[in-house]
Amino acid sequence: MIDHNFDGIAHKFLKNIYGTTKGKIRTAVVWQAILDCLALLPQRPLRILDAGGGCGFLAQKLAAMGHQVVLCDISKVLLDEAKKQMQGKDFAKNVHIIHCPIQQLSEHVDADFDLILNHAVLEWLECPKQTLQGLLTLLNVNGVMSLMFYNKDAQRFHNLLCANFDFVERGMLRKKVVRLTPTHPLLEKDVQSWLKEVNFYVLQKTGVRIIHDYLKDPTQSVHKYAQLLAMEQKYNQQEPYASLGRYTHLMIKATQ
Repeated sequence: MIDHNFDGIAHKFLKNIYGTTKGKIRTAVVWQAILDCLALLPQRPLRILDAGGGCGFLAQKLAAMGHQVVLCDISKVLLDEAKKQMQGKDFAKNVHIIHCPIQQLSEHVDADFDLILNHAVLEWLECPKQTLQGLLTLLNVNGVMSLMFYNKDAQRFHNLLCANFDFVERGMLRKKVVRLTPTHPLLEKDVQSWLKEVNFYVLQKTGVRIIHDYLKDPTQSVHKYAQLLAMEQKYNQQEPYASLGRYTHLMIKATQ
């Protein structure tokens, strides 16, 4: 397996994230988690890294708040889209774009970030553990990481509900690549163990799309979107629902 690059399907990728109800719920939930992270940090312009940030949707929102943001991605197409979206915007001066694999970031930036975002990236990588631990070295001593990854337990549960029993028995290994389905979903317990190895711990856990993907009638995600989002936000930090999110978001900090 090699690290995934979305250059060939960038526009389909963007539509899937930002142009659907599942994408809108993901964006709303993750943005609230980021605001929770910001609440723990000094009330000043922060130095923020969006590692694998694609077209910079979150990077742009943070830059518009006055923060200094480094946006990095392996996809030139997505970074070009970010430049296009920021053209003529006052906050564009707050965003520094770097086109490189996130494993090479230490060659381009100093290790003193207040906040690092890494969302829906690890599940596409050949070496997620090493990449995560490498990113954590770029945080300053009081910094916070906002981490989101594709939840393998939720993937298994969803397939069980769909009676895809043979697929589950095969270890959810696909015979052919589905281009927008992550190649390396992660177990939360593994991620937690990787964090402990380098003396980091989880301050807050949020399930992302704890209800949407399990709806018996998918059309309700449109017809009852406001109620659906409200229920997602009400229960996404309560167990057992938090562990059923299609994605898992963790707020991470160094052990003092």
